[in-house]
Amino acid sequence: MDINLRLMRFFRDVSRSKARRRLYGGNDHALMSMVLGREEMLFNKTEDEMKRLMEGAFTMTREELAWYDGGEDENGEVMPLYISVSGRVYDVTEGGDFYGEDGKYHCFVATDATRAFATGCLQEECLVSSTAGLKEKELKEVDRWIELYETHDKYKFVGFLVDDPVEALLQDDEEEYIESK
Repeated sequence: MDINLRLMRFFRDVSRSKARRRLYGGNDHALMSMVLGREEMLFNKTEDEMKRLMEGAFTMTREELAWYDGGEDENGEVMPLYISVSGRVYDVTEGGDFYGEDGKYHCFVATDATRAFATGCLQEECLVSSTAGLKEKELKEVDRWIELYETHDKYKFVGFLVDDPVEALLQDDEEEYIESK
């Protein structure tokens, strides 16, 4: 495994350990169990729990998420830095040293890069939301990243990604049209 990936995951786990102690107290959330991958996951929500969370939550499409890359909008205002993991959107603007234009993790910005979080691959083909074919161990990495962003002092949960409803309707209409022929 690449040394940069090991360091990235180690420092993620250090942050998670600190957040767990801050939020829950005690030493039940020791760093060593996280580093060894033996910790109990905190944010492993079922599909029903996710549906309840989404009710009333802010939502955005992938196209809308693409605007939040730290660049300037049409009024010259600097846009925040948003990332998405497993359809959850987080504002990581305060981590600009890492996620800003010159930051090592800028590739995660303005997209759902779930596969990259799972595998540690930072190549363009890995910066996608698909989890198809991932192993259980890789899916647990996604949960670890979600926990980091959910409990981090500086990063804030924004909402959820949704499919573009207009595009979905157009696709459904096109499929019905093709089936009717």
